[in-house]
Amino acid sequence: MLKKISVSDLRLGMHLHGFEGSWMDHPFWRTRFVIDDPKTLAQAHQSGVRECWIDTSLGLDVAPAGVDVRPRPPAPPPPPVAAAVPSPAPPPPRPPTTTMAEELQAAAAVCKRGREAVVSMFSDARLGRAIDGEACMPLVEQVTESVFRNPGALVSLARLKTHDDYTYMHSVAVCALMVALGRQLGADDTECRRLGLAGLLHDIGKALMPSDVLNKPGKLTDREFDVMRSHPERGHHLLQEARGAGSDALEVCLHHHERVDGTGYPHKLSGDALTREARMGAVCDVYDAITSNRPYKAGWDPAESIARMVSWKGHFDEAILAAFVRSVGIYPTGSLVRMESGRIGIVVEQNPGKPAAPVLSLFYSTRAAMPIPPLRLDLAQAASDRIVGREPAQNWAGRSLDELWLPPEAARARR
Repeated sequence: MLKKISVSDLRLGMHLHGFEGSWMDHPFWRTRFVIDDPKTLAQAHQSGVRECWIDTSLGLDVAPAGVDVRPRPPAPPPPPVAAAVPSPAPPPPRPPTTTMAEELQAAAAVCKRGREAVVSMFSDARLGRAIDGEACMPLVEQVTESVFRNPGALVSLARLKTHDDYTYMHSVAVCALMVALGRQLGADDTECRRLGLAGLLHDIGKALMPSDVLNKPGKLTDREFDVMRSHPERGHHLLQEARGAGSDALEVCLHHHERVDGTGYPHKLSGDALTREARMGAVCDVYDAITSNRPYKAGWDPAESIARMVSWKGHFDEAILAAFVRSVGIYPTGSLVRMESGRIGIVVEQNPGKPAAPVLSLFYSTRAAMPIPPLRLDLAQAASDRIVGREPAQNWAGRSLDELWLPPEAARARR
């Protein structure tokens, strides 16, 4: 039974069904879980959200008046019947070895080389030449090294595309996102490189799509959409004849448009019928697609995109999506946010292991209704202010805000 209560009345053992208000107003990437540790309970109490829903059929109810609900010490565990093998803990986030500003400049050069490499690869496919996966590995190596040095730089920079660049830079972006996600999931360096190659090659079938359909600025007709839906299978066929394209690349190419509920294409696979790599590819492909400017629409704000992806039930593997959110942040770099102080800021950098506490550049005061000199604020270090929600990007249409997080030298290196 669902019951609406005050967040201050939450206690250990309750099954939290949902918070009142926006998903971005509370510190959890998900809801619907049993509150089983004091730290989680304290986070809920300190979230600033006033009301929530609990499910009394799955957890404790609000205690009657006069009943002591203070947590009791747990009973000692029974002696083990046999020695249990502890499950390995997830690896801690690797700290960046370069600053964001330093890596952005290096990443800009990688993006430029990446675009040239993908343009050449698509041209070879259109001319009927075999794809050479091994020849792509130097680029994958450069992408991987950049992500390992500072995962936020290349992932954020690759999102900035022109309409003409989208098809090519999308492949570079998904390459970087796959490496970052694999790293978050504990993949070793070799596996991360295989995942990066899979991301780079996942859309090779689009090389065989008619250019007037691929770049159409308006809505596709049903017939045109059917043509576009053929690109995973056509790309899979190309990779079967390629040199150095392994099973990961074949899986991601063929199944990155599948959904875990079976409503995707081309084969309507669901659940465990989809490999982990294909489920990873689906998340990375969609995130870059919806945050990028396309011929027919402007990209969504990164934080808005994360919130929408979480709300699309049945689209993605929940565990992989959770890891992806930890990888890019609840408020990815470039997201606009509104602060409790009334200031508006843009996310300029992530803090590893703290997806809800990024580094910001504050640039506007809604209370004074005027711009302010850009002010850097690290939410992992400062308790003087906090994010209260996403700021609609359309409120700032026509104003270039990328300069607040993208150093001029990095912008020049991309040209």
